[in-house]
Amino acid sequence: MSLIIEDECINCDVCEPECPNGAISQGEDIYIIDPNLCTECVGHFGQPQCIEVCPVDCITKDPVHVEAHESLYEKYLKLSGQKSSVI
Repeated sequence: MSLIIEDECINCDVCEPECPNGAISQGEDIYIIDPNLCTECVGHFGQPQCIEVCPVDCITKDPVHVEAHESLYEKYLKLSGQKSSVI
């Protein structure tokens, strides 16, 4: 499941540089997360870094883009150019 930034976002600019996949960018009104790039930091960190630094707790799981941990890891491998360890 990728993450989504809710309307409570105050555009504080702290989440964007924390994303290891470059999934966060400035949207029309608030920051947005590209579900094709979001791995919830699987493969990079134990917890999503954007959630860790958000001062208003406006980043949640996106119910429209549900993914299991394994698929998030596979996406991480693809984005990072690594080969899957699964045979």
